[in-house]
Amino acid sequence: MDRGNGFRPLHGRREERARLDAMLQDVRDGASRALVLRGEPGAGKTALLDHAGERAHGFDVSRVAGVQSECGLDFAGLHRLCVPMTDLLPRLPDPQREALRIAFGLRLGPAPDLFVLGLAVLGLLSETARNRPLLCLVDDAQWLDRASLEVLTFTARRLRTESVAIILATRAPDPVPGPAPEPTGSADPDAALTGLPELVVTGLPARDASTLLRAVVPGPWDERVLERIVDETRGNPRALLELSREASRAELAGGFGPPGARVSGDRVQDIYQRRVARLASPTRRLLLVAAAEPGGDPVLLWRAAERLGVGPEAAAPAVSAGLVHIGDRVRFDHPLARSAAYWTASPEERRRTHGALAEVTDPVTDADRRAWHTAQAASAPAEDVAAELERSARRAGARGGAAGTAAFLGRAVELTPDPAHRQGRALTAAQAAHQAGAPRTALRLLSIAEAAPLDRRLRCRVELLRAQIAFSTKRDGASALLLLEAARRLQPHDAPLARDTYLEAIGAALFAGHPADSAALSEAAAAARSAPPPQAAPRVADRLLDGMALCLTEGLAAGAGALKSAVGAFRAPDVPDEDALRWSWPAGLAAATLWDYDTWNELTSRHLRLTRDTGRATDLPLALTSHTIAKLVGGEPAAAAALVAELETVSEVVENPWPPYGALALAAWQGREADAAALARSVAAEAARRGGGDDTTVGRWAMAVLNNSLGRYGDVPTAAPEDACDRLGGVVTEAWTLPERVEAAVRGGAPREADAALRRFDDLARVCGTDWALGLAARSRALVGTGASAEEHYREAIDRLGRTRVRGELARAHLLYGEWLRRRRRQRDAREQLRTAHEAFTAMGMRAFSQRAARELLATGEQVRRRAAEPPGELTAQESQILRLVREGLTNPEIGTRLFISPRTVEWHLRKIFAKLGVTSRRQLRRSASGVAG
Repeated sequence: MDRGNGFRPLHGRREERARLDAMLQDVRDGASRALVLRGEPGAGKTALLDHAGERAHGFDVSRVAGVQSECGLDFAGLHRLCVPMTDLLPRLPDPQREALRIAFGLRLGPAPDLFVLGLAVLGLLSETARNRPLLCLVDDAQWLDRASLEVLTFTARRLRTESVAIILATRAPDPVPGPAPEPTGSADPDAALTGLPELVVTGLPARDASTLLRAVVPGPWDERVLERIVDETRGNPRALLELSREASRAELAGGFGPPGARVSGDRVQDIYQRRVARLASPTRRLLLVAAAEPGGDPVLLWRAAERLGVGPEAAAPAVSAGLVHIGDRVRFDHPLARSAAYWTASPEERRRTHGALAEVTDPVTDADRRAWHTAQAASAPAEDVAAELERSARRAGARGGAAGTAAFLGRAVELTPDPAHRQGRALTAAQAAHQAGAPRTALRLLSIAEAAPLDRRLRCRVELLRAQIAFSTKRDGASALLLLEAARRLQPHDAPLARDTYLEAIGAALFAGHPADSAALSEAAAAARSAPPPQAAPRVADRLLDGMALCLTEGLAAGAGALKSAVGAFRAPDVPDEDALRWSWPAGLAAATLWDYDTWNELTSRHLRLTRDTGRATDLPLALTSHTIAKLVGGEPAAAAALVAELETVSEVVENPWPPYGALALAAWQGREADAAALARSVAAEAARRGGGDDTTVGRWAMAVLNNSLGRYGDVPTAAPEDACDRLGGVVTEAWTLPERVEAAVRGGAPREADAALRRFDDLARVCGTDWALGLAARSRALVGTGASAEEHYREAIDRLGRTRVRGELARAHLLYGEWLRRRRRQRDAREQLRTAHEAFTAMGMRAFSQRAARELLATGEQVRRRAAEPPGELTAQESQILRLVREGLTNPEIGTRLFISPRTVEWHLRKIFAKLGVTSRRQLRRSASGVAG
């Protein structure tokens, strides 16, 4: 592996060097570490990387630097970093190995998911470090392609005990003279590197800066000049060195003579531009070739230079000027030297250079880079070049390079001569940019598509994409209205797509706007009702749209039959995976509205499985949250907690802040009052940003459960604004608060409120007809009732809920019945019900309800039994997750894939679990008490 760029002694930097040395020692001792070096251009980040490479005795070292012109080529940086390790690919699990092979262009296949690629790289680094520690040095991370940076930071966040160190150096890009490259594929290092340990590299202290200047420029110094230079450069080492080379001795000795380079905000760029401009024409052409060839291949450099009439002798002046080094790789002394070499050339010179590089690039083994050079060499639109770029875009898409696809298509648009064809390509390119997470680029390409008159069909597609971009970035009611308008415009031209868009608009409105006053929701439902029916056999999406629209316009009683049929259709085994992926969230919401737990749980489970399997990272937070709530209602808080922990990891990876709905519901059901309050504030803040929405409904329901568990009945709202679940047919979880409001009103002395909520819930329960709904209705009637009728209703509730999987609600029925019996002095009967409730709540970790049951038991005169002693040593959250997955029969690689950690980290955690639980094998873990894992 590469040993770096050569060692240069550092002046100063004692604290920085000590931190790097300590980091390397930790890795030698078996730990793994990641560090971000952040500083302005020339601050010395590269020198610190050199120091780390030189001090890494006994390490394998792999080094890579971001290249500005490669930003649009997905996985280019990752490929260069991992090439020395590819002989270890056979040791990876099949999906991970194939994902890396596709990403590196070794074979074609479906676009690999960044999660799978991250795990593959984590496994590859772990295997590389199995015999010797591994140090990965990444310079100029801000110029890595987006996909490489995301995968590397994903990996860095999951290092634990693999003996791997990753050090990334980054800075904010300087303004570059001339037109900037298309930013579609470039990464946002500030966002991507958030959360990693950081070392800020600033200018040298005055004493160290003076020492550096005196070391490179012998002879007398004027102290005033020295102080001015140090002050102007703010101790920036690169600026100090460059200025010392440019300034005359007379100036340094006493300020005599004309000044050298005037140091300014972009001083380093200015210096490099002047140094390039002073070189002879052949040397400048050679530097231009080196700057335009991002791979640093010296063979391509010399071949292209020869075609441009430049011989090897042209290299010496550039090397002597400290601009470039040519060995087994071509390396510029500083990234801004590359920028200066490229942008100081004229447009025609750059085109000729790219043309020469295209001629010497292999059309078989490197067809995409050849196509890129050919496109950069084009001076006018050319359909054959644009078509080749389009083919490269398809190959990039097959390798999983969304940003690369967008970059190729964006250039293809510029080179397409036919206006109509250009419009179509611009729209396709905009869709690719949207998928690549570049909304501004997508909107710019949409503007190109709209530059000439659009036919109605293309206009509809443009408006649909604009609406989708708006919702993906804002997730608010206004963008849901844009989807509705797009559906209306699509209706005459593409009826199936229009119906899909109506359903998308309803789902967006449910997510983004408060159900009680969402104009988008009401309008979307009404428009869907008036849309022409499907001409062919209805798809599952058609049936779901019709059922939801009918419920939203006419009420749940009118639409329940259609909605039940539609939801049931989603359980059929022949439903295409793509339909299940796209529509499982609204279908699951409909099942929950119908109080059909089994269907709801099945749909959320399948949605999550398919989302994981297909790597749709942007959909994963919603899938995880939905299944979390289903598991909670099903009385499986341990599974819910594991999903919440996974969601925290996923949100960090996709860098998409996701309100903690699942975490709030879990905290409420577990009676963690302080945690729930903090999470509720976070949810409310997000709701306020969007103007309310389904999150406020979940929050209201969760807090109602918490307050009832704590006996704080006055804090449970007794009425919802405008009684939303009546007006919108209950196709929202607002109806879930009704049983909570009945209990709170009865216990809080508000019988009229209790009667009103009970009447409404009774109506809903009869329409739905499930044991879940009818059981809760019976429990609510028992709370309101008296005498023999109340006891009959309690028994009915326990009987009906006992047939379901909603264990938490069944335990609450036992608790309420036991409380009712105790108040009638039927102590023996009360103890039986309360013991059942207490044991169930304790097993499910529902502490507040468990304590409430314990207090009631004590009041009956029974001593509450303590839980069995906990095993020595409390498991951490991640250890509990791993223990649960071991009991499910997953292997270490499978557990690593699920939790986004390496198999070696799983091994490390298992050793700790064995010690804490006093076992020595996985078999013993599977046999040990399930309560340990929660």
